[in-house]
Formats: sequence, C-alpha cells, structure tokens
Amino acid sequence: MKKKILAALLTAAMTAALTACGGGSSDGGSGSEPAADAPAAEGEVEVADDEAEAPAADAAGNGADFKIGLITDVGGVNDGSFNQSAWEGLQRAMAELGVEANYLESATDADYVPNIETFIDEEYDLIISVGYMLADATKAAAEANPDVKFAIIDDATIELDNVSCLMFKQEQASYLVGYVAGLMTESNNIGFVIGMANDNMNLFGYGYCAGALDANPDVTIQQFNANSFADSATGKTNANTAITNGADIVFHAAGATGLGVIEACQEAGVYAIGVDSDQSSIAPNTIITSAMKRVDNAVYDTVQSLINGTLESGIHTYDLPAGGVDIAPTQDLLTDEVIAAVEEVKTKIISGEVVVPSTKDEFEAAHGDVYQLD
Repeated sequence: MKKKILAALLTAAMTAALTACGGGSSDGGSGSEPAADAPAAEGEVEVADDEAEAPAADAAGNGADFKIGLITDVGGVNDGSFNQSAWEGLQRAMAELGVEANYLESATDADYVPNIETFIDEEYDLIISVGYMLADATKAAAEANPDVKFAIIDDATIELDNVSCLMFKQEQASYLVGYVAGLMTESNNIGFVIGMANDNMNLFGYGYCAGALDANPDVTIQQFNANSFADSATGKTNANTAITNGADIVFHAAGATGLGVIEACQEAGVYAIGVDSDQSSIAPNTIITSAMKRVDNAVYDTVQSLINGTLESGIHTYDLPAGGVDIAPTQDLLTDEVIAAVEEVKTKIISGEVVVPSTKDEFEAAHGDVYQLD
C-alpha cells in the first residue's frame, strides 16, 4: 500500500511538472513560459559567457518572418529532460523573439524522416533535430535541401554548410553531480543508469564516475545500460537492482527512461540525481541535484543567430565556463559543506586545474578500469 501511495504521488508530481510543456503551436500562442534564468550562451567553437541580454529580434531581422521546427527523439517532448529542455528554449524564442514554431514528436526512429520532410514541405526556415539518433535523417535531408538550415543537438558528424552542430561538455556537469554523490552517500555505494552506451552518452558516465571517485575513493559505482531513452519500466528495474545491492544514490542520463529511475528511488526512500534540466520539481524530497545541460540556451541562441543573420555551420560547443552545462540551482537537500565543496571544484574545472576525462583512455589513466558501459 505504501508503494502504491508513493507511486501515485510521483505520478501527480510528474504530471504537474511535465504538463507545463504541452503541444507545440505554429503561432507560438500555446505552451507554458519556459525557464529563462540564464542567458543563452553564444557559440561558435567555444562559447563566451560574457554576453549581455539578448537584443530584440528586430535589431537585425524580424522574428515573425521565421518558422522554426523541432523534431524530438523517441523520448518525446514531455520527457522531463533533453527534449523538453529543447522545446522550452524554443518556447522562449517564441515569446521573446517572435518566431513561429512547432514541434513534431518521434514515437520511433521510423518517424525521423517523415517528420523532417513535413517541416521541409511547410517551408520552415530552421529545423532542429534533438539528439544524435537523428543524425542520418538530418544529414540526408540537409544534403537534399541545401537552402534549408538545420541544427542538430549532440552530433558533430555532419559537415555541411547548412548544418549547425550543437555540442555540450556534459562530462563537466556529470562530474559535479558525481562529486555530490561521492560526498553524500552513506553506504559508499551509488548507481548510474544510462539511456544508451556510446561515445557521446559515455561522457556522462566518465564525468559522474570520475567526480564520485575524486570525492570518495572508496565508493562503489553500479552501472546499467537501459538501451532506451523511452523505457521508464527498464529504468525503474535498473534502479531497483542498484538499490537492492546497496546504492543510496542513483544518477540517470536516460531521458524519459530516467523517470522510472526517479520513481524507484522515491519509493525506496533513497536519493536520485536528475539530468539535462533541474528535475527537482518531479520529486523534491528525492532529487538532490541534476546535471544540467542547457539545451534550452543552445536552441534559443541558434534561433537568435538565425534571425540576426549570424548563424554559422560547424560545431558550437557549450561548456561550464560558458554556462552551457552546470549543476542545478536547486540545492535544498545539500549540506552547506557539500555546496562549498562543489563550488570549489567547479572553480578548478573552469580554471583548468581539474580536467574532466572525456575519453576512455583519459578516464582509465586517472581512475583505472572502473567504467563498465563502453
């Protein structure tokens, strides 16, 4: 009965948190107001963090003249994470820059091509693909439609004049939450659930494991690959396994799959760590922090550059010094000592004194053969 009650409470919390980002609107007239607590990072190769507040859209162009389309991956726009953050950035662009925008959700990978083609047929000026899983479909569409501009998040493989690749140093944010986990665990046993193991997603794991081990060399890190970004049941099973085996904190980098991780942690009375956005509102007494990846800022910045006529192809990297990644501002469940320790190590990352591993070789050189998912 207790678990049923807790599950019901979690469902209500998720509904309240996720309903805020409902269906897209081509006229920008529906959907909630997105969070805008940080300025959009500017990006070409490395993004500067000293930009003033964004100028009005009509400084160099009229935002109303532009139509922007967003294609989600299979996690959907209400995943409480990656896709939702992208849509929030586009909602902000609608509100502040006056663009017209819409999104199309991809239930499976078979939807990527027709979704992109829909926006091409409707003459959208910029099509944003959310996630590396859309890389092949985006590349093919961009090659066939050189007059249409595309942006893709978390993929740097497309080298075309009409494609901007938006990349993030997610290992830096993951290092910070790993540092929190290493300091906060009482069992010296923590967990990590990844949505899919590959070069890009493993950056979350390298950072998390490195941060936890640097904070607490005695910690054990249980690691799981859910192999899906849209399977909350598997996420919950993975988290329950970690908890049964002694973990008292579990971090997920798994999109909508991570909602199951959070649910398992809440039911078991252990801590969870969110990803991509500040997920504390989903389970305020369970989520101690989140590894923030400011996809919303990247989307907003890209739209603003399009309007201003300054959007460039190539790789645009968002990192910790630029505010492109960070630890969540919600710190109610953290002690003053932990907050101070994290701020100190954040300063060291920004200064270069601490270098967060971004490859398997770099990780193993500092921490040995601990990471298991690649």
